[in-house]
Amino acid sequence: MPDMLVRLWKLDFTSARLKEKDLMEKENVKFVRPLSPNFKKVEAYVAEEFGSGWASEITAALYNDPVSCFIALDREDEILGFACYNATGKGFFGPTGVSEKARGKGIGSVLLWRCLEGLWDAGYAYGIIGAAGPVEYYAKTVGATLIEDSTPGIYYRSF
Repeated sequence: MPDMLVRLWKLDFTSARLKEKDLMEKENVKFVRPLSPNFKKVEAYVAEEFGSGWASEITAALYNDPVSCFIALDREDEILGFACYNATGKGFFGPTGVSEKARGKGIGSVLLWRCLEGLWDAGYAYGIIGAAGPVEYYAKTVGATLIEDSTPGIYYRSF
């Protein structure tokens, strides 16, 4: 899968925050950076739902300063989804995932926007979506464009 480039300086984070507020009110979902007492719970969720590879990447994001991931929680503080940035590579977004039962509500979009805003706040003008799966989605949602000849990209060292 190819990498994609996002022009962070072109994004309207204000409208994304309004979407997040709307989702919080309608679905009672909150979005947070995990605190250290919850790291093992987050790692276990990602391993169980999405596999050990992504769990390794979330571990890297959890131990960054500041924590470079966000999670979505329901009213009982059950994890519904997660998204990372600066995990496998600096300036990279991903991995990200939402539990099957919570898909289709916009949770993944809010997580994406929060991570891209995290990159922007860290001083990046551009972000890279590593090994982008749904390229049409990223193009439509954040104006991401394909990076030519980017497969396998940073993952060439993976085994």
